[in-house]
Amino acid sequence: MTVSLSAELWPDVQPDAARRLMLAAVESFAERGYHATTTRDIAAAAGMSPAALYVHFPSKAALLFAISQSGHEQTLTLVESVAGRAESPRERMRKIVEDFVAWHARRHTVARVVQYELQALPAQEYAVVADLRRRIEHLVREVIAEGVEKGEFSVGDLRTAARAVLSLGVDVARWYSDRMGKTPKALGREYGELVLRMLGAPA
Repeated sequence: MTVSLSAELWPDVQPDAARRLMLAAVESFAERGYHATTTRDIAAAAGMSPAALYVHFPSKAALLFAISQSGHEQTLTLVESVAGRAESPRERMRKIVEDFVAWHARRHTVARVVQYELQALPAQEYAVVADLRRRIEHLVREVIAEGVEKGEFSVGDLRTAARAVLSLGVDVARWYSDRMGKTPKALGREYGELVLRMLGAPA
């Protein structure tokens, strides 16, 4: 666990102690699961006392929310930056998938917590994250819809197609490992091609 890594993951979070706690929480949640992790576990992993944790986060749930909200905001920004480009729907979809998959592979430990501990969030915090997820899905659905309109894609139900595209990327976080011989970027390129075929894009 390093300050430089936590700063890279959460550049907008201050101070460094808060970022260290977020990184320690990610590692603890990924190893034990949210419910089996205690605030004492997180504080110890961050090299702090349990009391120091509460200076920055009022609860374990607040830590999970900070991690989940940040991850979803990062992926929303990623999708937004591509969806608005003046390129064909085919090329935009390819790039969205490449970047989305690469993010989930490169940040696979964080992404597992972001994507698979959602149900542990309190209702109000869950609603915030659910809205971010809807916005991501809406952007992907719009690109697919434009592709269908222009004859670049052929799909039955737009909502199902968009969810399938995103699910492929999310699932990468579940199985990807740094020990794999394939880089996140290379995996993203492969998934980009797979998704185009899945959406019925001409070869």
